Amino acid sequence: MPAAGSAARSRAGTKPPAGTHGVRPAAPLPEEDRARLLGGAHHDPHALLGAHPVRGGLLIRALRPHARRVTVVAKGLRAELPSEGDGLFAGVLPLRTAPEYELLVDYGEHTLTVRDPYRFLPALGELDLHLFGEGRHEQLWQALGARTMDHQGATGTRFTVWAPNARGVRVVGDFNYWDGTASPMRSLGSSGIWELFLPGIGAGELYKFEITRPDGSRTVRADPMARRTECPPATASVVDESHFRWQDAEWMARRGRRPVHQAPFSVYEVHLPSWRPGLTYRQLAAQLPVYVKDLGFTHVEFMPVAEHPFGGSWGYQVTGFYAPTARMGTPDDFRFLIDALHRAGIGVLMDWVPAHFPRDDWALAEFDGRPLYEHQDPARAAHPDWGTLEFDYGRTEVRNFLVANAVYWCEEFHIDGLRVDAVASMLYLDYSREDGGWTPNVHGGREDLDAVAFLQEMNATVYRRCPGVVTIAEESTAWDGVTRATHHAGPGGFGGLGFGLKWNMGWMHDSLGYVSKEPVHRKYHHGEMTFSMIYAYSENYVLPISHDEVVHGKRALVSKMPGDWWQQRANHRAYLGFMWAHPGKQLLFMGQEFAQGAEWAESHGPDWWLLDPSYEAEPDHRGVRDLVRDLNSRYAAAPALWERDTDPAGFRWIDGDAREDNVFSFLRFAADGSPLISVSNFSPVVRHAYRLGVPDGVPAWREILNTDDPRYGGSGVTHPDLLKADPTPWNGRDSSLAAVLPPLATIWFTPA
Repeated sequence: MPAAGSAARSRAGTKPPAGTHGVRPAAPLPEEDRARLLGGAHHDPHALLGAHPVRGGLLIRALRPHARRVTVVAKGLRAELPSEGDGLFAGVLPLRTAPEYELLVDYGEHTLTVRDPYRFLPALGELDLHLFGEGRHEQLWQALGARTMDHQGATGTRFTVWAPNARGVRVVGDFNYWDGTASPMRSLGSSGIWELFLPGIGAGELYKFEITRPDGSRTVRADPMARRTECPPATASVVDESHFRWQDAEWMARRGRRPVHQAPFSVYEVHLPSWRPGLTYRQLAAQLPVYVKDLGFTHVEFMPVAEHPFGGSWGYQVTGFYAPTARMGTPDDFRFLIDALHRAGIGVLMDWVPAHFPRDDWALAEFDGRPLYEHQDPARAAHPDWGTLEFDYGRTEVRNFLVANAVYWCEEFHIDGLRVDAVASMLYLDYSREDGGWTPNVHGGREDLDAVAFLQEMNATVYRRCPGVVTIAEESTAWDGVTRATHHAGPGGFGGLGFGLKWNMGWMHDSLGYVSKEPVHRKYHHGEMTFSMIYAYSENYVLPISHDEVVHGKRALVSKMPGDWWQQRANHRAYLGFMWAHPGKQLLFMGQEFAQGAEWAESHGPDWWLLDPSYEAEPDHRGVRDLVRDLNSRYAAAPALWERDTDPAGFRWIDGDAREDNVFSFLRFAADGSPLISVSNFSPVVRHAYRLGVPDGVPAWREILNTDDPRYGGSGVTHPDLLKADPTPWNGRDSSLAAVLPPLATIWFTPA
């Protein structure tokens, strides 16, 4: 059976070089070495195979199962090696030094000429091993995994894998018919890394690692560092080599010029496989940037794109942390999509999942026969909610694996931001665990100190290496200092986690609770809309209406609203207007921009048919989408809505306690003090001559957005003319204006 596959060059019928040297039989291998080598449990096969000086000549030994004969061929040399049985061939040649030889392997029906992998020195340097041992290899993907290269005059692929508990590791793949007998790897000392350079193997080859566990059993595993994979449900890793040429230099140069906290930031969240089902990355590149740019979003956020076996997990149970999912194309195809978005002026955020991983027996779980990526303590390792395993954040190599992974997506794919999933489940030892089901930390507390240190290191590393990138925490508790700098300690003694932004889950929960109530009951829940301003500046927030809020019985956003169809859409529009004006950045999940009534399902994605002009209710949905477009354009043009998002001086209530009216009115201020008024009437009645206290020095105000505009499907209660302020004291201010508040609507005013 050939052991060089597609990389070998068949020379059946080709004459070898002239000249044949006599060969003496080699001393037999010690039985223990022989058994370990053939059993895939030898730590140093290079010491047994390849060329080695011995007394009286040069010993060359090859392991080629199923071969009839093996001949050493070099310039002026042809020497057949005697068989030692079990696929071993060895002989002593009358040479002092090893020539650059090849092996002519005769399988009977065909003959292959291959370079001997066991004549090469390690292709991984001491610096790489040192950095990995220290947990500081910030470009780990260049050291581990499968990497094509030129090495000692040969072109091939270097395979490396971390498996410190393994008794032996072999490479298997198409190139050796998935029989790793001829491809054992060597252990690189105490690093726990195994290495083998296979000449002639190139991009596109499928491979895995066959690992002999401590108990002698074997397991075949995908490469944890694979940069490309087969398309699920197939599970092999793929040797990858990028040839992509980026064209987004202008975007990359300017993306960090303005701090994200002081910039417009509105996000369209997308599940790529279902946004337009069936499209490849390159086909998406022709449609998604156009759509997002037309709607005016500044960023897209991809739900996880790292490879995952089960599509129904939406990507949140990752097996290939370094590989974009093959469902839509290759890694270079994914780069093409990001490049197209950047050239359209759109930033790309990506959901990143370092909190856990699935238990698939071909992936990370007990990778080398013992807990490796997961915690040694089974109670700590098992994630109680999802049936998955939690990473061991206290292990140096695991932390390096994850920190480098964050850097990888930003450097190799030009990702502009990482939204880190399930941070709360990482931070607390007792997360979803009953009393007695967890062990306190060394201080007797419930905080996972290893996870805290990991998140701090990850954030510090990403911000240092990748200018302009933002990290965003999905953190659902009141942990102090999520977006505080890592070197600034808080009241609890912890330094900040170092994130740039945090999802405001409290705002999301409270505000959705309010708008889901019938208007007659909303006055009793008024505080659910105002409470967020008590803590609005405790962190740097994103206001998320994400996929999690429109699945599993929670209903789509418009379907959460009470009333008939007109009132549901009016509530939906008013809520979006309130959201875009509230301090914090915005995020909206696909389908909600046109008031899709059904919950999202990853099997078919958004209900685009609602926007078909032949559909009777199409204007209703198009109107909501037109509003989202105008919200984004007005927002981008109004620095008052984003320049001081993290500064309390950028917000003032006009009246935060108009509970009997179901009205919320407030001011936003730009850095130069320029104001914007936002008024939301969550009552289904028109409120005439509704007085609002306004800042002095502004004689007139212009309506720049009204969610009741007929273009959006509203009733048309608008302000086509300027509203003049008068000296009537109101809401604690010396000046005020009288506006007409449309039913179930939000209005924005700016100085005329």
